[in-house]
Amino acid sequence: MLVLGISGLDRASALKKKMLPGLDWREQRLVQGLDSAAALVDENGVVAASAQERHDGDKGTGAFPADAVAACLRMAGATLDDVDLVAHGFRYTPSPTFELDDYLRRWYREVYSEEVQREVLGAHYPDQDWRRKLVRVPHHLAHAASSYHLSGFADATVLVADAMGESESTSLFRGDGGQLRSLRGYPVSASLGILYSVVTQYLGFLPGMDEYKVMGLAPYGDPGAFPDAGPLVTHRPGGRLTVPLLAHDRTPEERETHRGAIRRLEELFGPARHPDAPVEQRHMDIAAVLQRALERSLLFVLTEGFAATGAEPSRNLCMAGGVALNCTANGLIARSGLFDDVFVQPAAGDDGTALGAALHVLREHVPSAPRPMSMTMPYWGEEFGEAETERALETLGPGHRVRRLADGQLLKEVSALIGSGAVVAWYQGRMEFGPRALGNRSILADPAAPGMRAHLNAVVKQREEFRPFAPAVAAEEAGEYFEIEPGRERLYRHMLFVTQVREKYRDRLPAITHVDGSARVQVVERDSAPRFHALIRRLGDDLGIPMVLNTSFNLKGQPIVRTPLDAVATYARSTLDALAIGDWLVVREPAGPAGTGGTDG
Repeated sequence: MLVLGISGLDRASALKKKMLPGLDWREQRLVQGLDSAAALVDENGVVAASAQERHDGDKGTGAFPADAVAACLRMAGATLDDVDLVAHGFRYTPSPTFELDDYLRRWYREVYSEEVQREVLGAHYPDQDWRRKLVRVPHHLAHAASSYHLSGFADATVLVADAMGESESTSLFRGDGGQLRSLRGYPVSASLGILYSVVTQYLGFLPGMDEYKVMGLAPYGDPGAFPDAGPLVTHRPGGRLTVPLLAHDRTPEERETHRGAIRRLEELFGPARHPDAPVEQRHMDIAAVLQRALERSLLFVLTEGFAATGAEPSRNLCMAGGVALNCTANGLIARSGLFDDVFVQPAAGDDGTALGAALHVLREHVPSAPRPMSMTMPYWGEEFGEAETERALETLGPGHRVRRLADGQLLKEVSALIGSGAVVAWYQGRMEFGPRALGNRSILADPAAPGMRAHLNAVVKQREEFRPFAPAVAAEEAGEYFEIEPGRERLYRHMLFVTQVREKYRDRLPAITHVDGSARVQVVERDSAPRFHALIRRLGDDLGIPMVLNTSFNLKGQPIVRTPLDAVATYARSTLDALAIGDWLVVREPAGPAGTGGTDG
């Protein structure tokens, strides 16, 4: 059986602008249904998955993922006629809630309803029977399925936390024998995800996009600051949560913009930061207060909240939803002792609901499908051949030396470049699914180079100087450099957990060690990422530490590169020193008469 999953709400952004003209660019992001994507699954597992933003260049887009659907079908060698069902990761149904005000009525009638979803699909694919073929899956169930069905766990506690699903903001499920059972949902008024996004906006960043910046800023602050402000989240008996801040959005307009909540934050903490203003210590302290509130609340839900359901706990935990991309909180949960094993699906945001909706529908229609499978790497995107790479390289102007190298020579030269202080773009194999570059669409540098972090932030990535970078380390030596328990290396495959750099290496690894001694580690295994692992091993032989700084191959405001042409064009307009694309190595030649460029066979 072939099931296509999709995420996103195609008409949401347009309706927001129509209803509330004049919103600033950050308030326009306060809309559900962004991060559209497509995923294709069958009885053997995940066939293909791709985010729409990688195709149209609109970062975080909620547009219908027509390009991503086409890519998934190409990778499968299939057409839409071969697809049995299409699963969508939202399932809004008629409710008295939608009659409370004009905004809510319009959201349902013009964006959320099943009729609208069939209409959107019909506009793109008019020859399909969408009354039969479309299956809508509740949003948090799609999130839960995306993690549980790929975890390898027979039984698990499943935590979903995001801004909101249809009516929930946090949900608990129990996974057992391949089936998911809903245990508890928390209302939108208690949304930890909305809270984090509102404070992100207050701090001058882009909500629904820049929450990871706030997470990176938090270690610079004091979580005990502002003791008179009161808690951002209140914990109640029976595992209940309240987020008092959200009660200050009193009118329909305020609920659409969170201006009431922002005013309350200004009363508590002072004026909101303008996006172009400097980041001050006060902002760092607010980020720290927020991060602590999130961490404590997630642990509260997993203990008191779960206990109140009366369900049997599991020693395995699955997590999904946008909040599950908070690597610092994930690391705390992993170290809490509450669970023996933790799995976070790497596309934990709304792009992952395309995957989860498809997996859930497959499981419903094929009960004999394999039990939860243990995924390795999410290399489910497109891979391009030699012809596409050669055509892309032909677009380079003068000033570049292009050579095709044998594998060992490529690794040797890339290692030498990194060791000399160069920054190398690394484009290999199939594209990753999810927001992390995991060794196939990466920018690489020496984690031990003093000043490399500042150079990458200021010159290459053009981003805030406080932002940390992640290390990718060979699995067999990860415990030497990081506080990773033996046997738990698998936890860190997808760069979704923060742990501590061992103290004796912190000064030796300044480019990847955050201000609090932590790092967002990617553990790289030989079997799942052979060429990337081989490069890291070569770096270990040449430089003494089997590790590389790994950040995503994109520039400011740009999604991660998808095609060879994207890779070559991004390299050419950047300050990157070199590009390793497939078997080809591109380096910049010195300016002058000798720097005329060319291609060596």
